[in-house]
Amino acid sequence: MDLRAATEAFTDHLTQVRRLSPATVRAYRSDLRDLADSVESGGAVGVLDSGSESGGSARVPVGAIDLEVLRDWLWRATQRGDARSTLARRAAAARSFFSWAQEQQLIAHDPSVRLIAPKRGRTLPTVASQDAMTALLDRQRDAASGGDPIALRDHAILELLYGAGIRVSELCGLDIDDLDLDRGTARVLGKGAKERVVPFGAPARDAIGAYRTRGRPALASRAAAGTPALFLGSRGARLGPRAVYGLVAEVLAPVVGAETIGPHALRHTAATHLLDGGADLRAVQEILGHASLGTTQIYTHVSSERLAATYRLAHPRA
Repeated sequence: MDLRAATEAFTDHLTQVRRLSPATVRAYRSDLRDLADSVESGGAVGVLDSGSESGGSARVPVGAIDLEVLRDWLWRATQRGDARSTLARRAAAARSFFSWAQEQQLIAHDPSVRLIAPKRGRTLPTVASQDAMTALLDRQRDAASGGDPIALRDHAILELLYGAGIRVSELCGLDIDDLDLDRGTARVLGKGAKERVVPFGAPARDAIGAYRTRGRPALASRAAAGTPALFLGSRGARLGPRAVYGLVAEVLAPVVGAETIGPHALRHTAATHLLDGGADLRAVQEILGHASLGTTQIYTHVSSERLAATYRLAHPRA
C-alpha cells in the first residue's frame, strides 16, 4: 500500500476506533501528507514507485520509508523554520502511524522507533487578571441589557467559557438539554468523546437564562428548521468555533495585550483563578477534563510566577 492510501486508512482508524478529536485527526493527516510530499519531491533514496494507481504520478510505498527518510523530513521542516511544537507533533504523528502500520502488517519493522524530535518548549499560558475579567464581563452585561440577541448570546458565551473553563469545541457542541440551570452545571463532550459535568456560577447562570429567554428564540426564528444547539449564529444554525474565536479575540486581546488570543485564554484564566482561590489541583483537573495531572500543573507555575512578580514589585528586600 502506498503512503497516501495508508494515511487515509490510518485517519479513519483515528476517527472511528481511537475517537480522537477532529482537530487532532486533521493535524495528523496533514503531517503525513507533508511526509509524502517531502519524499515525492526529493525522490529520497529511490523509493518512489514509477506506476501509481492514478496512472502516472509516483507514489511512495509505506515499506520504503526508513529512519533516514523520516529524519530528512524533519530536517526539511526545521529549515523551513517550523516551530519546535510542530516538529514534536509531526514526530508523534509518524510514530503513531508506523506503529499502526506494523500492527496492520503493512510493514515488517517500525522505522520511527528511534525517531527523535525536539521537545516542545513549554510556555506559560496568557491569562487575564481577576479585575480585568470582572470589568470585561461587566461591559458585556451592560451591552446585553438592551436585549439584542447577539449581545445576549455573546455575554452568555463569555460567562460560560470563563465560568466553566470549557473548550470552544465543548461550548459549540452544547445542546439546550445539556444545561441544568437550577444546579448550575453543564454536560460537555470532551476529547476522546469523554463526557463530564462541569459547574458554573451565578453570573453565567443568569447570562445563559437571559439568552435562552430573550436571545435564542429570536435567533432560532431565522432558521428554516429547528436545532437543539444552545448557541446559534445570526442565521439560526449552530454556532461554529470560528465565530467564537472572533468574539474572544475582539474582547480579550485589549485586556491581555496580545493580538492572537482565542477562547483557550479564558480556559487558562479560569484554571489559574481557581488555583489562586485555593482550589485543589485534582479538582481543577476534573473540571478541565485533563487526562494527565501534569497538564493541569502548568497553572501552578502561572500562579507562582504571578506571586513572584508581586513580591519583586512590592517587597523592599526583593
